[in-house]
Amino acid sequence: MNISMLVWQDIVAPVMLSLKTAAITLPLHLATGVLSGYLLTGKRSFFGSFADVIITLPLVFPPIATGFLLLILLGRNGWIGAPLQALGTEIIFSRNGVFIASFIAGLPLVVKSVQAAIAEMSPSLPEAAWTLGKSKFETYLFVVLPAIRHSMFTGLILSLGRSFGEVGITLMLGGNIVGKTETVSLAIYNAVFEGNFEKAAVFSILLGIISFAMFYGLKKISKT
Repeated sequence: MNISMLVWQDIVAPVMLSLKTAAITLPLHLATGVLSGYLLTGKRSFFGSFADVIITLPLVFPPIATGFLLLILLGRNGWIGAPLQALGTEIIFSRNGVFIASFIAGLPLVVKSVQAAIAEMSPSLPEAAWTLGKSKFETYLFVVLPAIRHSMFTGLILSLGRSFGEVGITLMLGGNIVGKTETVSLAIYNAVFEGNFEKAAVFSILLGIISFAMFYGLKKISKT
């Protein structure tokens, strides 16, 4: 493989954007996913069931269709996009769109992992904390979270993998603009479309290394 034929900047830009996207969405997944997983576990209400469906939708709905729905909502004339546009915040065809796509695609993986772990946890643990005078927030923070930490970290690693591999939603919101909103996954698509298989192979190897690292992380978590 003649690596010298590749333009260095064409490789660095998508990698840096993918890393920045992961760095932004991972803490958001941690905060939002852990909280949502807790709130959506237990007694059901109409609002809770509706929120659960909306969060889970990206797992079962085709990504390109999910991206289209978000395009309608977040576009310049959308219900959410129009007010943001008036405030000077651009979503569609910008890096903000890439970040939102990554967040929405990976969130259900964290939420579902947390929900499943809480559902399987013995109710005696939080009940014991309550009898000792701990509030629900303190119980969740110091009792529940440590008990489900393996599932929580597993969900975060899976969401990170989804962040690097996301294409459909990112394509609709980010617009696949080379040098601006082109992630590593989109760079592979673009390289293949252009017939530049060497470039596509380099990006694929990079994603392969990241995937093996995440798999190793999952194995370590399962053994602890």
